[in-house]
Amino acid sequence: MFRRLSRAPLTWVAVAALGVGAAFGLYWFQPWKVVADRQVDERLSEVDDADPTGGVAGTAPTGTAPPTVPAGTPPTDGPTAVRPVVVSRGEFVSHEHDTSGTARIVRTADGRHRLELVGLDTSNGPDLRVWLSDQPVRTGRAGWHVFDDGRRAELGRLKGNRGDQAYAVPAGTDLAELTSVTIWCQRFAVSFGAASLVPAG
Repeated sequence: MFRRLSRAPLTWVAVAALGVGAAFGLYWFQPWKVVADRQVDERLSEVDDADPTGGVAGTAPTGTAPPTVPAGTPPTDGPTAVRPVVVSRGEFVSHEHDTSGTARIVRTADGRHRLELVGLDTSNGPDLRVWLSDQPVRTGRAGWHVFDDGRRAELGRLKGNRGDQAYAVPAGTDLAELTSVTIWCQRFAVSFGAASLVPAG
C-alpha cells in the first residue's frame, strides 16, 4: 500500500510534465497551419506588363527620374499622368517549403514604394514575416538560412500564404541594396521561399 501511494505523486508529475510539453510543442510548431491556408486578395497596382518600363503608357522611360508628385496627390488624366511603375521584380524559388509567385517593387503615383506579392503560393506556418534583404537568393538548402546574415528591412507579418498582397516600403529604405525578398519564418530562422528583385526595363 505504501509503495502504491508513494508512486502516485510521481505519476501525476510525469503526466503534468507531458501535458506541458505537448502544449508547448503545439504552440511552438502550430502544426494545424500546415493544412490551414489563408487566402488574401488585395487590390494591386494597375501596371501594364507589355510596357518595357514595367509601368503603363505615359510613365517615365527607364533611367529617367519620374515626375515629382507631392505625397497624397492623385494621378491626373491624360498622356502625362503619373502612374504606378514596376521598379524591380522576380519569381519566387522554393526553400524550406514549396513557394511560387511573383514579387515586385512598385513606385506608386505619389512617389512611394511598396512590395507586391502576385499569386503567392507557399505553406502557412508560425511567425512568418516579409523581409527585404541584401542577401543573394540561392537555390536549395544553401539558401534557407542566409537572410538574417546581412542587412534587411521587415515589412510586416505575412498576411496570407496564398493570393495577392501589398506591403508598404518604409521611406528611406535603400532599394538599390536590398535586392531580394524572403518569406521568413522568424521562429525557426528559415526562409520558406525567396525572390531576387531584378530592375525592370
